[in-house]
Amino acid sequence: MATEVVSNISSDLIWECTRQQNAFLVKRKQAGGVQFSRDPLNLLNKHSRKYAGYCNDQAIGIQPDSNTVELKTKLASRTSKPASMYQTASFSASTPSRKLYKSVVSTTAKKGYRSDLRAEAVARASAVKRSQREVKERKQVTKLRGAKARKAAEAEASSSS
Repeated sequence: MATEVVSNISSDLIWECTRQQNAFLVKRKQAGGVQFSRDPLNLLNKHSRKYAGYCNDQAIGIQPDSNTVELKTKLASRTSKPASMYQTASFSASTPSRKLYKSVVSTTAKKGYRSDLRAEAVARASAVKRSQREVKERKQVTKLRGAKARKAAEAEASSSS
């Protein structure tokens, strides 16, 4: 006889028990006692009930991974199976930004999966994509005008003669 294991602890109780101390919590006294989170399923890295991935049944995480963007969602139906509890999708660096944003939105909001995190997920995907972009060197050659141009032309003429 197969029985389905259902978590009988509410996510609110988990949050209340682990709110003051957990493995993901980062406290900084220098900045006025601000608290951050290192939870990979926390989109804003902000220590709050709404964004905490470890206590919510449905959570979204977007992380950089060796020149790819990894979208990870937590499946509420598999809470008793930790190995297969997460669904991941990877997007390479060559994936166009609009296609990445569209797939993030369709994964989160359009399917009814945490539509309140849609804007935060798109912003996080945008920041990860921007961080993986190569930085181009810019040559800053400004054309001299007015008195500076005349002085430069005189200096050029006197050095060449």
